[in-house]
Amino acid sequence: MIKGIPPGFIYLLGALLVPFWKGRIKQVYLLLLGFLSLGNLILLETGRFWTIRFLNYDLILLHVDRLSMAMGMIFIGIGLLALLYSLHVQEDGQQVAALLYMGSSLGVIFSGDYFSLFFFWEIMAIASTFLIWYRKEKASLEAGFRYLLMHIIGGCILFTGIILHVVSTETVLLQSPAGSLASWLVLIGFGLNAAFLPLHTWLPDAYPEGTPTGSVFLSIFTTKTGVYALARCFSGTEWVAYMGGAMALFGVIYALLQNDIRRLISYHIISQVGYMVAGIGVGTALSTNGGIAHLINNLLYKTLLFMGMGSVIQMTGKKKLTELGGLATKMPFTCATCVIASLSISGAPGFNGFISKGMLLSAMAESNQPWLEWMLRLASVGTFLSFTKLCFFTFFAKNDRIEAKEASLNMCLAMVFVALLCLTLGLYPTILLSILPYPSAPYHAYTLSHVLGVFQLFLWTGLIFILAKNAFSPHAWIILDFDYFYRMAFKWMAWFFKGPLHGLRISIQEGCSRKVQGLIQFSKNPLVFIENPSKGGTKDYDENLYRKPMGLGVLLAILFLFFYSLIYLISS
Repeated sequence: MIKGIPPGFIYLLGALLVPFWKGRIKQVYLLLLGFLSLGNLILLETGRFWTIRFLNYDLILLHVDRLSMAMGMIFIGIGLLALLYSLHVQEDGQQVAALLYMGSSLGVIFSGDYFSLFFFWEIMAIASTFLIWYRKEKASLEAGFRYLLMHIIGGCILFTGIILHVVSTETVLLQSPAGSLASWLVLIGFGLNAAFLPLHTWLPDAYPEGTPTGSVFLSIFTTKTGVYALARCFSGTEWVAYMGGAMALFGVIYALLQNDIRRLISYHIISQVGYMVAGIGVGTALSTNGGIAHLINNLLYKTLLFMGMGSVIQMTGKKKLTELGGLATKMPFTCATCVIASLSISGAPGFNGFISKGMLLSAMAESNQPWLEWMLRLASVGTFLSFTKLCFFTFFAKNDRIEAKEASLNMCLAMVFVALLCLTLGLYPTILLSILPYPSAPYHAYTLSHVLGVFQLFLWTGLIFILAKNAFSPHAWIILDFDYFYRMAFKWMAWFFKGPLHGLRISIQEGCSRKVQGLIQFSKNPLVFIENPSKGGTKDYDENLYRKPMGLGVLLAILFLFFYSLIYLISS
């Protein structure tokens, strides 16, 4: 007996009914979808269900184990709070896109085969694009097109790898790909969603351009489905582990240089996903638990940061640190929750980030990975500096000219709930540890050495910020990323297409046109063409020049008939 249905179906089907509801009824309906999905999740049993036969393969729409359950639980829970945060949104299209995005993300998590995963993967890419476009500004439209283009390319690479894997193994089950080429293609496809370097440029380009509520949803699902896919198919891959360390450092360095508040947080998504990828790449029970625990914690505090900054943008109309300041007294709930989120992402004791970061650092030490351990520690220093900068220049720096009031009730409630979850998992880590994929991998967070080490890091980092505050002051510089090289490459391609390649096309076209014109002239007057081939048959036709006596024609016809008859008689 099957208990429950694939959780994503509730959101995918529920999205179709959104336009039929209005006002309070629609708000209740949106929250009801979240609670229904949460109740359905509780009914799920471990195993593979909802199997469909397609092209002689079994498609598994519901694969339930500890990993998918942990991911489903946090996706549905934080998704419900994101719906609460966005209840004030009036456009049906934006809410439909959000539900389709949530449903397809859950479809990826619970898929048991590559074809089902790919189907939901592409829905997720398309639906999320509309959360960027619904801002309806030129920058968001352009960023949305670039975002969609990158994910279409990634989808094509992923699908090619899936086909090669299926051809070589004759199975579509979700597992490590067979064959080096298939493995690399699938890894690149997953890695693009997980913001691997240098495929990450879509993230800081698109996320800051989404709607205030759309960016909240974007921060939850895309990169985390990429991490889940890596955990499912590439756990224990050393190359992936070092990619994670590089992402952690790269993201935090670029975050420190940002002026746009959502771009700063977006670069920190790359950095925080790097922690998860490093844990999954090491592949031990403790490191994988640490990666998934950090994913769960990151979904909480990162969503809270996007909620807080979305509230700031909505209430002030400003998104740059150079334009903000003085909001601590005008938006106290937003300020308090953002401080909690900043302490959480920095790994302060008592907050949820302290638990998962400690797990990852312990796993690196146990696995004899000193380089990875120090890469993650350096990233932690940059993280604390980044969010000290964000909170100070957004809420506490002096700015008498700014006008603002606290965000709406639903937005504040959502932020408070998420902040409480950050504190709860930090103070009671057994709740988090109980849902991780490997319950047999014990970890004790609040050891004296860990607590003292974090306090020392905070003390020295805070001192650096105080002494060099001017160096961390926001600025209006344009910071170039890898997309500079992409744009230069496309610029050279455009020059090649418009210059040499276009010239070659014109030359070939003109040559062909001359040949066609010659054939036309030849068909009009072949005798003149034969007489004057070098001149292209330009001599005027003289009807008397080639005229012969009629008898010659009759003679030739008689000779032809004679020889034809002779051949016929001999052959018969």
